[in-house]
Amino acid sequence: MLKRIAAIILVVLTISLTGCVSSPTTGLKPYVNSYKGYEFLYPNGWVEVPVKNGPDVVFKDLIESSENVSVVISQIPENEKLQDIGDPSTVGYKILQKAIAPEGSGRQAELINATAIEKKDKTYYILEYAVKLANQDRHDIASVAISRGKLFSFNVSTTANRWQKTAETLKQVVASFSVY
Repeated sequence: MLKRIAAIILVVLTISLTGCVSSPTTGLKPYVNSYKGYEFLYPNGWVEVPVKNGPDVVFKDLIESSENVSVVISQIPENEKLQDIGDPSTVGYKILQKAIAPEGSGRQAELINATAIEKKDKTYYILEYAVKLANQDRHDIASVAISRGKLFSFNVSTTANRWQKTAETLKQVVASFSVY
């Protein structure tokens, strides 16, 4: 009887401690669009918001509604590779000029960092921006990749003030993006 009680306590303690262990993706939920061929993780407490004539998908934080993640898909020539468009800095500046802070938008942006990574035989450019809006400074990170004749741009955005608190989580979100 005493052995049985000790075994039950040991099992309960093991289960309790296992629940305390955190992984790098703790607090993140998966989103998969197998039809269009991409997936990513997004923070708990964020919800999908409907958009028309814009990004393929957008998620926003319920509490900090200015924090968001989105996927934009653009057609490109079928056999074009990311490297054909340019190196990470060149692509980063093109996206800056066409999407993040186009002329006449009232926004200013600076490309802070641009790197290339390889994941599962695909090249991804990770681009980091400081963005100035009329009344707000923002921090944006993007992951750009090409698959099946489409350019996928995965963007995460938050205020500069929140960046210090959310940087690690948002970097994990960007790193989770993959196309197939």
